[in-house]
Amino acid sequence: MIKEFRRKALAKVNLGLDVLGKREDGYHELRMIMQTVSVFDRIYMKRTAAPGIRIRTNVGFLPVNENNLMYKAADLLMQRFQIGEGVFMDLDKHIPVAAGLAGGSSDAAAVLTGMNRMFELGLSQQELMDLGVRIGADVPYCIMQGTALAEGIGEKLTPLPSPPECRIVLAKPGIHVSTKFVYGNLKVDQISRHPDIDGQVEALKKGDLKMLADLMGNVLEQVTVSEYPKIGAIKEQMLEGGALGAMMSGSGPTVFGLFEDEKKAEQVYRQLREDPLIKQAFLAGWAP
Repeated sequence: MIKEFRRKALAKVNLGLDVLGKREDGYHELRMIMQTVSVFDRIYMKRTAAPGIRIRTNVGFLPVNENNLMYKAADLLMQRFQIGEGVFMDLDKHIPVAAGLAGGSSDAAAVLTGMNRMFELGLSQQELMDLGVRIGADVPYCIMQGTALAEGIGEKLTPLPSPPECRIVLAKPGIHVSTKFVYGNLKVDQISRHPDIDGQVEALKKGDLKMLADLMGNVLEQVTVSEYPKIGAIKEQMLEGGALGAMMSGSGPTVFGLFEDEKKAEQVYRQLREDPLIKQAFLAGWAP
């Protein structure tokens, strides 16, 4: 019987993000290339004799109740399988919060995996993914990880070949961007340029990093960059510093750039770390 579980919850970036339209249920129809990167939270879980869910974290402003996606993930399986024991979870958080990197979804995915192992629920990865979408659209992908084409609201996933190795610089400015605001202000019928997602799939199959970077695009930038010019400025700084491509991840505000040259990546990373308007910066790689 497994009493404890430890896992790294990986951040994700969108190498391409297109919005095809708005659905009748209010969600948007998406087409994206998703990729995990080597920025992560650490999660420790332990079964407890006393029932209930308890969360501890190193980030003071995060909720530790039913408003936390980790709590929702644990509660979902406890209710479904009538688990009488409890669980204690310790979150060592490093992925920026509300940053377009799916940190909360990745934490929830790790909890679903951990609960399945610790309580021997016998769920397959696909069954966990089917349950995960009830918590959030990114949760199924965060269970699968790696490189994937995501469609629908993000829950329809097709695995893809990993990109060629490179260095990735990520920078989150000290601003808060509401996902609801971004999608609410996106005029789908006025999108002038859609990213070539099919071209990116082809680039991945060819192992062509330059082609992949050239085709990077995120239609949500047309809302966020006009509202928060710093996002556009970070992109320009990365491109001027030698990035093959740079764009905002998800609904933002985190910007990332792909670098073939490690020295150029390190130089841009150091510059961004010294920028008082940048809250967090990372030098990372792909994570399988």
